[in-house]
Amino acid sequence: MNLEELAFLALAIVALVTAVAALLVRELVHTILLVSVFFVDLSAIYFLLEAPFLGVLQLGVYAGAVTILLLFGIMVTRKRIFSRDAATGLGPVPLALAAVTFIFLVASVGEFPSSPSTLQTYAPALLSAQLFGPDGPWLLLLGVIMLGGVAGAIYLVREGRE
Repeated sequence: MNLEELAFLALAIVALVTAVAALLVRELVHTILLVSVFFVDLSAIYFLLEAPFLGVLQLGVYAGAVTILLLFGIMVTRKRIFSRDAATGLGPVPLALAAVTFIFLVASVGEFPSSPSTLQTYAPALLSAQLFGPDGPWLLLLGVIMLGGVAGAIYLVREGRE
């Protein structure tokens, strides 16, 4: 086992532990912080797999912007975020359904293919030109619609609304 495989194994273990802990923790803020650790860990896996574009994208969009948006949304909509009023967590029924789904998934996969598939390279410049070229205004419109949805959700859950 070389150093890259050992690093991947360590990162995979951290990712699994933080993902499961995010589901099982009772405090909402702690859940978001565990999810942000998962996002940073996933970014490290991308860098380890020599995909720096995806690694930077993961850090910027998910570990940065999405985590801050979630924390801001919780702080705006909840009065006491560190109290038991904001407690979350999974009960026994969702955990049992997740276990059954996992068992069926493992049983349906069977054995993994032994020959690795060939990887295709991509040009980041071409990808960014396709994302932000002619479809750039549509992407901006999607962002504005999502911002309106967040504003509507904050309005609907605020206290003192008649």
